[in-house]
Amino acid sequence: MEPMPRVQPAATGRPRARDLGLVIGHFGTGPLDAITDVPGVRVGHTTVRRDPEVRTGVTAIVPEAVGPRTPLPAGVFAGNGYGKIIGTTQLCELGVLETPVLLTSTLSAFRVADALVGWMLERPGCEEVQSLNPVVGECNDGLLSDIRARPVHEEHVRAALDGASGGPVAEGCVGAGTGTTALGFKAGIGTASRTPDLGGRRVTVGVLVQANFGGTLRVLGRAVTPRSLGLTGAPGPAAETGSCMVVVATDAPLDARQLTRVARRAVFALARTGAAYSHGSGDYAVAFGTRPPAGVPVADAELSPLFEAVLDAVEEAVLNSLLAATTTTGFGGRTMPALPADRLLTALGRDVGAM
Repeated sequence: MEPMPRVQPAATGRPRARDLGLVIGHFGTGPLDAITDVPGVRVGHTTVRRDPEVRTGVTAIVPEAVGPRTPLPAGVFAGNGYGKIIGTTQLCELGVLETPVLLTSTLSAFRVADALVGWMLERPGCEEVQSLNPVVGECNDGLLSDIRARPVHEEHVRAALDGASGGPVAEGCVGAGTGTTALGFKAGIGTASRTPDLGGRRVTVGVLVQANFGGTLRVLGRAVTPRSLGLTGAPGPAAETGSCMVVVATDAPLDARQLTRVARRAVFALARTGAAYSHGSGDYAVAFGTRPPAGVPVADAELSPLFEAVLDAVEEAVLNSLLAATTTTGFGGRTMPALPADRLLTALGRDVGAM
């Protein structure tokens, strides 16, 4: 087996899953263990905090040169459609992505979509564009943020898009993950990557999650709750405030139908982490390819390693979103505790000295 590349530390300075020796699956990762390991993919965040009641933001996943004249193959899957994910009907119909993918808070999604359209129309090559399909997903961060204030504005969207870059991706309480919670803990943005072999060639697949869903956390198959870790007084998220957005990028030369199959696996992977898939949880994945297929397409029978890699990467990304987050007090004085790495390792029977 090829040795694992050295993975860069989390941009927040808090330990990631691999820093704690929590390795999911057998595939290697990219050098950053992030969606930005996929060539040409950048990520930008704008965090919007206004004490004491606003904890929200916007996150932009920006493929290089994407636009209505240069669309990328893409697919989408809704595990449970209780959510507002703008642009999916055209994405399903045509199988192409025309814009970056933006993530934000539920009631800000429509304003974010409008700002994304304005930003795109100013891009080179869009001077004559009269139709554009923005793709914007959301999670309800109303537990910790004044969601009715709709505090995300055009300048926040533009800052996330203009500031998007390659390199390490900030995780936890940042951007669209600033006010989100998952599985009984403070959560947020998480990312991971894998490098499986596909049809005799090495490819990269990266994922980014905006975690905000209910259920009981499972780490390497073991249930972990705030109570089992000695944490008390944490409010559980109401059913209608659930959801998880997953964005998958890959340089594998896949078509839209195959990318839809990839998106399905990304949603399936949430079950590994303990997701309840409740009535009020909007569980979505968007998958896009940075390398449109040319010549002989990849055979479906060769996709299994990629599917497995996506399952592993999403599971790790959710865990990273929890480990990177910090205990947060927000709207109405409600507090959600962070997942304490030391107590987690103890609960798993691991050596705390690994931190």
